[in-house]
Amino acid sequence: MNQTKSSDPPLRSTSPAPTPAALRYDLRMGLREEEAEESRRVFGSNSLTKKKKTGFLRQFISNFNDPIIRILLGALILNILLSFGHVNWFECGGIAAAVLVSTLVSTLSEFSSAAALDALCEETADTSVTVRREGTLRQIPRSRIAAGDVILLESGATVPADGILTAGSVATDQSPLTGESEEKTKYPAALAEAGILTPDTISWDPGEKTQLFRGSRICQGEGEMLVGRVGDRTLYGGVASSLQEDVRPSPLKERLSGLARSVSFLGYVAAAVIAFAYLWNVFVIDSSMDWNLIRQRLSDPAFALPHLIRALSVAISILVVAVPEGLPMMITVVLSSNMKRMLRSGVLVRRLVGIETAGNMNILFTDKTGTLTCGKLKVEAIFCGDTSFESLTALKKSPPHFTALRQNHTACTGIGRGNATDRALRSFFAGCKGDPLSVVHRVPFDSARRYCAGCVEISGRIRTMLRGAPEVLLPHSTSYLDRDGRVRSMTPAVTAHLQEQWRSYAASAHRVIAVAEYEGRNQGEDGSFADLTFIALIAIRDRLRPDAADAVTTARQAGIQTVMITGDNPLTAEAIARECGILYAGGPHLVLTGEDLSKMTDGELSAIIPQIAVVARALPTDKSRLVRLSQEIGLVVGMTGDGINDAPALRAADVGFAMGSGTDAARDVGDIVITDDRFASIMQAVLFGRTIFLSIRKFIVFQLSMNLCAVGVSLIGPFIGVETPVTVIQMLWVNIIMDTLGALAFAGEPALRRYMRRPPHPRKEKLLSPTMIRNILGSGGFSLALCLWFLKSPLMHRIFSRGDEIYYLSVFFALFIFCGLFNCFLARSEGINILSHLSANKPFILIVCTVCVVQLMIIYFGGEVFRCDPLTAQEIILSALLAGAVIPAELIRRGISRIKKNKKRDTA
Repeated sequence: MNQTKSSDPPLRSTSPAPTPAALRYDLRMGLREEEAEESRRVFGSNSLTKKKKTGFLRQFISNFNDPIIRILLGALILNILLSFGHVNWFECGGIAAAVLVSTLVSTLSEFSSAAALDALCEETADTSVTVRREGTLRQIPRSRIAAGDVILLESGATVPADGILTAGSVATDQSPLTGESEEKTKYPAALAEAGILTPDTISWDPGEKTQLFRGSRICQGEGEMLVGRVGDRTLYGGVASSLQEDVRPSPLKERLSGLARSVSFLGYVAAAVIAFAYLWNVFVIDSSMDWNLIRQRLSDPAFALPHLIRALSVAISILVVAVPEGLPMMITVVLSSNMKRMLRSGVLVRRLVGIETAGNMNILFTDKTGTLTCGKLKVEAIFCGDTSFESLTALKKSPPHFTALRQNHTACTGIGRGNATDRALRSFFAGCKGDPLSVVHRVPFDSARRYCAGCVEISGRIRTMLRGAPEVLLPHSTSYLDRDGRVRSMTPAVTAHLQEQWRSYAASAHRVIAVAEYEGRNQGEDGSFADLTFIALIAIRDRLRPDAADAVTTARQAGIQTVMITGDNPLTAEAIARECGILYAGGPHLVLTGEDLSKMTDGELSAIIPQIAVVARALPTDKSRLVRLSQEIGLVVGMTGDGINDAPALRAADVGFAMGSGTDAARDVGDIVITDDRFASIMQAVLFGRTIFLSIRKFIVFQLSMNLCAVGVSLIGPFIGVETPVTVIQMLWVNIIMDTLGALAFAGEPALRRYMRRPPHPRKEKLLSPTMIRNILGSGGFSLALCLWFLKSPLMHRIFSRGDEIYYLSVFFALFIFCGLFNCFLARSEGINILSHLSANKPFILIVCTVCVVQLMIIYFGGEVFRCDPLTAQEIILSALLAGAVIPAELIRRGISRIKKNKKRDTA
């Protein structure tokens, strides 16, 4: 490792011996495990103190601030205070209990959903870092870093703690700390190999050229860092609360809130009308329009106040049902209940907006390596100017070529994991030993530069080893190493032969790397070199993932245009695109390069975006430009990425898919982390997004159908002689069924493959579709008509004639709940088969059974609190059968609607 000294004065401990505030360090060996534990005890862990979350009890109490709950409690108190000693304690107690149960269920749902989301996000939040412990390199979680550790850093990594650079040089982005976007170059400090450091005596400053800070990102270079401060003691930890970003609002949640506001407004109007109708009936109709009697009743507090309170209670009962407070919470409940299932499929949702948007995505810009391919490059052939080698064994038989390639690998490959090419070559040369090289300077690979370099000292002379794209290095090669290890002049025939071999490898989906070298040091680091000695072309193959072709086909069937963006040669990229199905007959066919894009205006590029299949030799800026232009023409854009240079495009896309094996920077800005890097897992995210969207729509159909029935019965009831068809406490039970239990029931809907054969929903499509509205009016309207007919039907009164009005209203209450349950089944499907895939949603079955059991308990044991008389089994079965009429009625309506639709389509 380069030990270049900076001009800064050495950092020394101010204490001559260890103290509780000092730490020992050893740059060569690192900490021992017991020293790391002691360091964590003295200097703290590397975990940041999290903002204290609201506890369950506090959350429970805060939920009493819900407007509906406050209204209910206010009405309850007024009822007790103004009943003049005639308080119905059973009803008041029932209302109080129902309020407590409703609030408790709501709190449990919100609390468990948030806990599940936090727990699953934390599973991948603690990324691992490479540290030197007891003389060996180890991967440990970031939270286990201790002050005194020696950490290896590479391009793309996020600095995990505050520390001092001890080897290498890096360019860092400190904008998360300073707000300055300009990169800062850091150089190693002149620290002794082993010694004592007192972090508290050091002036920690982002402007210091030898110091690195938690939260900053390594943009270029690599090095080693001695950890000085961890956790809350870091500069980042000190201002962590101000750095926490609010999660951007979810479009679907905003649409749900808007729908809730619209329905709530109608509910308030209905409540006011119902209260007015009740008072009109009591004070005007019952007084036979006698204005003297009306005035007398209005002026008598003993008569007027109980009826005013009764009107308020009836209005509140309507508000409880009509205000769909469960709609905005639905997305959280559905997502949290699906989180573990998604994680098992390689999908970790970091932002709610991601999974919602994924379902509506219609263009996806995807990386190749590790996503469409296995991400494990393997050296398959080496071609020199006049000879070739198919294996390491064959290469070793030519010592000059073996030595040159091994030295090039040592000089150009960094100390960390490196990129895919680094790992392939490291695997190829594993176990090969030779004389150690002194690396004087290293230039890491950069996608804009398209080569990496390493300056080494051999026998007192400096040589620069180069590795990069053939089109960058070959034009500057004036000589080559022949089969006998002699340097010969590069002739046009040799150049043509090399180019032909390069094209042949590229056409068979190989990545081709050129290796060259020259005497002297690379001065400009900008490709301004000449007179290179060409060593070899290295053909590296990354096999297509077994499931990639099927996943690309799935994307095509789902109406998603897949565009592969890669740094590979166009021939290689085109070969892989054909192999996996991105290039297919009749589909997008353009294979462009980053250079091609740079020559086009925004207007020209926007016009051909629907025809682009591959962008080769792409720069990171090309990704951001393609995202921006695709959005401008109305597309919902997905983008994959794993490097720090991908972060701007990931952030700009409608949904960013960060690869789990990628850099911290990419994962930080991604909406969804694909933990196994597979393209098939991206399609799983799309499927889950579509399933969740459809589940929410099903829930809305169910809730609004019950809303229509409940509000309609309460509104029309007083006008047909039934003052309170459903009591306040009964409405609270209905509210629990509609909101929390309904959300949980539809949250378990299975992800069906047929959803991936539908086109994505347009960006501006309304949440309530015409089909949904027809289903709501059909099933909800029939349920309302059935309930009203039951209340006034002489036939029903004769059938259920063994008791008084309370008994008859008990049968009606059972009928009303059963109508809601049957509507629950109807909401699951837009078609005829309402039981399709029911067995795959076990929570739905469980919740329906639970509601039935609780309803029976209310009928048999609710008594005066729930205004119920016990019914016989025959009466309960009869009421259920009567409520079941909603199913054939709605299915007949759907069948007629489908026939009309087909006739209209055939006519057109």
